[in-house]
Amino acid sequence: MSTETKNNSKILIAVIVILIVGIGIAGYFIFNQKTQIEDLQEESSLNKQQLEDEYESLSMQYEGFKMNIKNDSLLQKLTNEQTKVQRLLDELKTVKAENKAEISRLNKELSSLRKILKSYIIQIDSLNRANAQLRQEKQEITNKYQEASRNLNAVSQQKDSLNHKVTLASKLDATGISVQATNSKGKVQKKISKIEQLIVNFTVTKNITAQPGERTIYIRIMKPDNDVLSKSRTNVFAYENRDINYSMRKIIEYGGEETGVTMYWAVEEYLMPGTYRIDIFADGNRIGSKSFTLEN
Repeated sequence: MSTETKNNSKILIAVIVILIVGIGIAGYFIFNQKTQIEDLQEESSLNKQQLEDEYESLSMQYEGFKMNIKNDSLLQKLTNEQTKVQRLLDELKTVKAENKAEISRLNKELSSLRKILKSYIIQIDSLNRANAQLRQEKQEITNKYQEASRNLNAVSQQKDSLNHKVTLASKLDATGISVQATNSKGKVQKKISKIEQLIVNFTVTKNITAQPGERTIYIRIMKPDNDVLSKSRTNVFAYENRDINYSMRKIIEYGGEETGVTMYWAVEEYLMPGTYRIDIFADGNRIGSKSFTLEN
């Protein structure tokens, strides 16, 4: 082999080696660039997913605040902002991860939405503090009202007790009650068949606490069968929240001193033998009672 041929072979071998080295270097750079691109794509996908998660979290925060808000105006504002967050989230889901410009814009939108939420949080805290203050003031007013009601009830009970004592103290009392069965001339009769009238005598005792003035005295004559002697079933007066029949009625002038009273019952009906009872009433109270017996 000539010297020239040997030189040409060496040059060819060197060229081949250089080409192999170049191809290896180019392959390395291509692989490295591909790896970087894949890393960037993966990073972009992660950034987009993270941004979506943050939008979801922001929407949930709005929903949480709405559940505890009673103010209609503020509730409407929160609802509007949550709707905007959801719209941008839907928009983000349609954007490709490689679209850095849109991702960047939506990231800035997220920052603005966070600032808006922060301002609402301040309003909500202020509103909650105001409501807490109002609840405290309401409770204080309620406590004062309840205390005043208790005091008023106590005073009312004392007043009722005092009025009851005054009423009892001013109540009239009938004593010395007697019943005579006579004929028309006033002569006492022992036989029922000869009785023409019943004469009731009693004394209204002295009572300086009683209001002076006219008093209406009612007498009920109860027969042995507990029926009331009465000239008319329309002759009634009020007693213990109901109307009851009376036998006799008389208006007297009472000035606080002892006052004698006499009342007459004309016998116009059959009188059965047995025990009768006289009940005397005044001012809605029973002030005296007396039993007597009629025999054949």
